[in-house]
Amino acid sequence: MPASLPERMRAMLFERVGQPLRAAELPVPRPGPGQVLLAVEACGVCRTDLHLIDGELPDPLLPVVPGHEIVGRAVTCGEGVEGIAIGARLGVPWLGWTCGHCRYCTSGRENLCDQARFTGYQIHGGYAEYTVADARYCFPVDEAADAAAAAPLLCAGLIGYRSLSMAGDARRIGLYGFGAAAHIVAQVATWQGREVFAFTRPGDRDSQDFARRLGARWAGAADEAPPAALDAALLFAPAGEHVPAALRAVSKGGIVVCGGIHMSDIPSFPYAILWGERQLRSVANLTRADGEAFLALAPRVPVRTEVTRFPLAEANAALERLRRGELQGAAVLVP
Repeated sequence: MPASLPERMRAMLFERVGQPLRAAELPVPRPGPGQVLLAVEACGVCRTDLHLIDGELPDPLLPVVPGHEIVGRAVTCGEGVEGIAIGARLGVPWLGWTCGHCRYCTSGRENLCDQARFTGYQIHGGYAEYTVADARYCFPVDEAADAAAAAPLLCAGLIGYRSLSMAGDARRIGLYGFGAAAHIVAQVATWQGREVFAFTRPGDRDSQDFARRLGARWAGAADEAPPAALDAALLFAPAGEHVPAALRAVSKGGIVVCGGIHMSDIPSFPYAILWGERQLRSVANLTRADGEAFLALAPRVPVRTEVTRFPLAEANAALERLRRGELQGAAVLVP
């Protein structure tokens, strides 16, 4: 271990459902075989973190350091790690560990591994000054990028990219919930020559204006019909009632993709709005191929994230502003 490495670090701990995170001083972790120790430069605040603290995700590690949109510098590596230079800037996403030998892992679908563990949920995450991560799930991040601006790419960006990929060659794309993921997807989709239609909470003029600034052809409330039939709809708001609305908005042969890890119950709907070879799919996590492809693509677009920075100690304030829908883009913690 480097001689200059401190023994202790600041972190925010999730200990019990419904309670605020607690500021704590913890030992700096040591990397085991196949792991990398990172000095955290920035960590995004994701809606999944709210699902965690609200008890909507089962069987979390307790206590746990949340956070899965991590950008940091490699400090030291555990036994068996190759190809990662000390000081390299790396990103760590939600998917934090997979078994490597099941039928999903051996077919490039490690996102579906039944033994998978997740960063900031079952593995300590990035709401801290240091963290350890599986080297297999550490992705190179643009050295020229601002760390806080890059952090949302590690979940909002990656899940958004996988959702957009599921839409195939759809030209007219609807985005339901214009937050961290959608504001990144809108830029990529526009760069690809697609038309973007943004759906927000009723009356949320700020988000609608934000969507138009990012190239959306149209922006309106989630309970409105778009001015043209969509080829695909990507759902990032965790509201089940958007599913029937999106099925009504897409044309025959269209696809509705649910991009979140959690969603309220989907109300019943008539078969007629699914008929016509419309498809309804979900996104589960990400693959290493997603990470490599999207993080290489983002500087080419280039993706410009809108972030609000918070000191690490103000993680609870960042989460509450996210909950209340008071942020444009993403919140990011900076140790």
